[in-house]
Amino acid sequence: MYRVARFALLSLMVGLTAACAVQHPGPQSSEPIPTIPGPSPTPQPGTPRTTPQTPPSAPIPSAPKTSANFAPPPGGNSHWDARLGVHVLDNVPNTFYRQRTYYRWNNGWTWSTSPSGPWQETDSSGVPPGLSRQFGN
Repeated sequence: MYRVARFALLSLMVGLTAACAVQHPGPQSSEPIPTIPGPSPTPQPGTPRTTPQTPPSAPIPSAPKTSANFAPPPGGNSHWDARLGVHVLDNVPNTFYRQRTYYRWNNGWTWSTSPSGPWQETDSSGVPPGLSRQFGN
């Protein structure tokens, strides 16, 4: 009985090993493989060098200024001011946004998680550094 079990186990292992080693080729395509453009071949000595003519490209329109690190405020028109390090709300004077917090300057700093308030007082240590440098407190 032991020999039969050992033989069966050994046969199973050999079969699995053989199955893993056999690789059937995939379907063959008659289409040629596209080549990847590479560097131009070096011209032979004595042949003139030509540069390919490319059509003039249209100027790339500039994208609106945004921050790579901080998302703009939800639902509000704003632009990123890299000097201040915040989004400046376009239609609300002296109101800024960064990291889910709105900051407002009105002869002192207040902050809120909503542009409509409620606003809580803070000092310059409670606002992003660019704002405290710009407005002081």
